[in-house]
Amino acid sequence: MTTSKSEFEINKTPEEWREILTPEQYKVMREHGTELACTSPLDKQYTEGTYVCAACEQPLFTSETKFNSGTGWPSFFKPIEGAIGKSVDKSFFMTRTEVHCSRCGGHLGHEFDDGPEPTGKRYCMNGVSLKFIPD
Repeated sequence: MTTSKSEFEINKTPEEWREILTPEQYKVMREHGTELACTSPLDKQYTEGTYVCAACEQPLFTSETKFNSGTGWPSFFKPIEGAIGKSVDKSFFMTRTEVHCSRCGGHLGHEFDDGPEPTGKRYCMNGVSLKFIPD
């Protein structure tokens, strides 16, 4: 597993993050929260384009890797190479693989082993952690 970096290319104070993120984005991306299922318009977005980090706009996923997981969160089977970092999340009495932006460290969601081929992975992302840029 790729582990998180202690320092990221983009580092800001909590006050600086609050200036550029909405309260919901801050809760999810900086405090490791989770948005409610089925609330993100990006869950059913299937236009061609790129999904970027809502905090630093680093490209994270392409529309070619998006699929309907039925979970209520935008899901992908493969990130753009080098775009994400991973760490162990032991909250909620379980162990999961947390996914974060490799450039700013913003919490994106979690990785699961129940996705489609060719990877078998499901990157279950919080929609508020993403911005969609159409092609």
